[in-house]
Amino acid sequence: MPTFRLKLATLFAILLHGLFVSSAFSQDDPLPSWNDGPTKSAIIEFVESVTREGSPTFVRPINRIAVFDNDGTLWPEDPIPFQLAFALDELKRLAPSHPEWKNNPVLQAGLNDDIPTLLTSGEKGLIEILDASHTKITTTEFDKRVQNWSRTAKHPRFKRRYLDLTYQPMQEVLRYLRANKFKTWIVSGGGADFMRVWSRRVYGIPPEQVIGSVGNTKFGMQEGLPVLIKEPGVSFVDDKTGKPVGIHRQLGRRPIAAFGNSDGDLEMLQWTTIERKTSFGLIVHHTDAVREYAYDAHPKSSGKLVKALEQAKGNGWVVVDMKNDWATIFSPEK
Repeated sequence: MPTFRLKLATLFAILLHGLFVSSAFSQDDPLPSWNDGPTKSAIIEFVESVTREGSPTFVRPINRIAVFDNDGTLWPEDPIPFQLAFALDELKRLAPSHPEWKNNPVLQAGLNDDIPTLLTSGEKGLIEILDASHTKITTTEFDKRVQNWSRTAKHPRFKRRYLDLTYQPMQEVLRYLRANKFKTWIVSGGGADFMRVWSRRVYGIPPEQVIGSVGNTKFGMQEGLPVLIKEPGVSFVDDKTGKPVGIHRQLGRRPIAAFGNSDGDLEMLQWTTIERKTSFGLIVHHTDAVREYAYDAHPKSSGKLVKALEQAKGNGWVVVDMKNDWATIFSPEK
């Protein structure tokens, strides 16, 4: 029996040692997919500064709030945002039941994957596409459609499921912040209903911590059961000046860290950082045409980055050079 206890104690010690080494390694390098340099150092230094008790920049956990744009910041938005890819796939699936769509040039452009025509149609055209593919159904049915699409739909270039194409370096930032008692939020121009279906599974962010654009919705009864029905039209656009408004509506206070990639995130970065001693702003600059995409002023569809890039240095925002700062782009294949 003593021999057995000795072996058990030895095994327990080995397991503890393994856990200690693993924990120490993760603490030594919480961002292993980032190349060493000023960008990676800036993230770590900020987190350490706000979590070090007694420091003049210490921030209580309750106030450690970080907001992240989604498209182009946590995953790609080329050649089109993933929600638009979903909308176009839904349009094609539903088209046989809607012969009247043949008379609508915008919907025809969508059915033919004519992206230049869709872009020319502007916000009005996009709303037509969303109304046709996202509305006149219950929120439960919409959730089911998004889930079904996400199981099989693949990116045309990378040949991987859309929901698997997240940026590994940004996933590490999300985990690093949460390990240091930050609450992480998505603040995106994309539809809140679309993102809330998979945000927890993909990013570890619960649906109640997702702020996005919101369509019209009404309450009703169907077969004696209460439902919410998605109606045509948009009630709130969570982009540009809308992002600080959306943050205020749901959080009631300002974040201390903001992560974006385009001029659509400019006001969110300004709201988070300007004239605030303890704050952090970061812009993902797409500079890697080989592993992902390279663009700023002239994106294929969305993600234009001019004004925010010009203001980055003056406001102390960190600019990620994707080609040089990221050792890995995408999360490993599952």
